Amino acid sequence: MVQIFGFCCAGYYLRRPYSGRFVTIFVHHPKKCLFFMAVKMRLQRHGSKKRPFYFIVVADARSPRDGKFIQKLGTYNPLTVPATIQIDRQKALDWLHKGAQPTDTVRRILSFKGVLYLKHLLRGVTLGLFDETVAMQKFTAWMSEHDAHVAKRQAAHKKAKRDSRNQPVVKKVEAAPAAPEAAEAPAAEETKTEE
Repeated sequence: MVQIFGFCCAGYYLRRPYSGRFVTIFVHHPKKCLFFMAVKMRLQRHGSKKRPFYFIVVADARSPRDGKFIQKLGTYNPLTVPATIQIDRQKALDWLHKGAQPTDTVRRILSFKGVLYLKHLLRGVTLGLFDETVAMQKFTAWMSEHDAHVAKRQAAHKKAKRDSRNQPVVKKVEAAPAAPEAAEAPAAEETKTEE
């Protein structure tokens, strides 16, 4: 009697009888191996207290957050509106093709900067769906539309900030509400009827 009781990315564990007792054996299965690279694309915090500033780096998954890294890809400043991101697209694309796993925040950043879209288009080129010139035309069209959207958002934020500075802080004092006088009137009528 053989029991499979555990799976791993590179194989599975078997439990089978051997001379009156059960023995656990690990069976390596290279075709079922899902390879997860030990390299991550993540943020490395810099800046002072309550004023964060991040480097986007490629680092070993086991190294500490602000520790040793393999390569710096760019910077991310979340304090500006919209957030300021400088990233080397080619380096990021190379690391994605090598299998580096981005963290959730870095995945959003790469999506915002168009790196994941470029990777998607280049995958279409390798599959033969279209050629590289069409892929680059699609990417430049997307990039110009994206830059216009970011500029519009930045202008709207600056306008809102400028308008909030020009408004006076003094609030108008309103006259006393008429509701308390109306509440006193029925009470006065009741006292007159009692007399």
